[in-house]
Amino acid sequence: MKLPSISDCLHNLCEILRALLLLAVLPVSFAIKYLRFLCAHQELVAQNLLLRRQLGLFLERKKRPRRANKATLLTMVLLSRLCDWKDVLVVVKPETLIRWHRQGFKLLWRWKSRPGRPSISDTARRLIAKMAKENPLWGEERIAYELFLKTGLEVSPRTVRKYMPRKPKDRQRGSQRWSTFVRNHAKAIAACDFTTAVTARFQVLYIFVIIEIGSRRILHANVTANPTAEWTLQQFREALPWEHDYRWLIHDRDSIFSQALDEAIEDMLLTVLKTPFRAPLANAFCERLIGTLRRECLDHIIPMSDTHLRMLLKEWVEHYNRGRPHSSLGPGLPDAPAGLPVARQARRHHLPDGATVSRRPVLGGLHHEYQLDLAA
Repeated sequence: MKLPSISDCLHNLCEILRALLLLAVLPVSFAIKYLRFLCAHQELVAQNLLLRRQLGLFLERKKRPRRANKATLLTMVLLSRLCDWKDVLVVVKPETLIRWHRQGFKLLWRWKSRPGRPSISDTARRLIAKMAKENPLWGEERIAYELFLKTGLEVSPRTVRKYMPRKPKDRQRGSQRWSTFVRNHAKAIAACDFTTAVTARFQVLYIFVIIEIGSRRILHANVTANPTAEWTLQQFREALPWEHDYRWLIHDRDSIFSQALDEAIEDMLLTVLKTPFRAPLANAFCERLIGTLRRECLDHIIPMSDTHLRMLLKEWVEHYNRGRPHSSLGPGLPDAPAGLPVARQARRHHLPDGATVSRRPVLGGLHHEYQLDLAA
């Protein structure tokens, strides 16, 4: 944009001199009106020059004007109610302001008609936050099942996740072929596997577990520093009674499971099913059990000896069988004690009047078991 030329400036100067001459001839009142008109005209000329210079800078620097966000638009709509918007609106067109007003109206009704489930009670919110704080290893499903089985509160895992600080990660499932086979024969199948733990003196201890697939109950768990085929056979004899209903036993191809050990197991009226090479998902239930054992117990302790580890393992197995909810059971408990699960409450998100929830620490407070205590 070009600045005013010298001829334009001379023209403006002539106009000013002309006005001064008129002041000496014309009446005072008419001269004052003409001077005000001239000042307004000169002010308008100055504003036009300023705007042209500003527009030239924008075009030279290739800067695009910033668009106002929704909060600014809503503020302008509210301010338009307080004053005449035509007096303050300079660049924005009336159609633009009307469009902003409609967007603000849409935001208002979107806020008023927020979708979602009805909110739960404050007691349930505090209980969820308390469980999540006291048990950082638990996910939303675990807390929802704990509330359902122990207190009778029917809260969905998604609602529990809403009041938790962290979101649990998705976990992969086993292959469909093996899961279908196990689902049809779960009550007659047992599985076993080894895992390791390191003591404070850097001694490697081996943990042997046997699980019943149908009920997810841990049949046996023991610790040794020197696993052999003879020791493993003795564990099977301690875990399985003489008259049992199991027909299959799943284990991997570890060297401990020798041919002689498999023959001794078959003498106990069990058919051995060896998993394929490098296929841990073929024994997915036992692998999942070992993963749970590590996440909930072994990853948070340093055993001093095999006796210390055996004591901790015994306490965790008791919690796993009788106090830990399992999603695959509905949710349910593998070996539920008397009084569990608790009957559903009349009001879904409310405890009975006068009822309290007590807790019992497990593994020194690493986990907790909750119980509903009704008023006498």
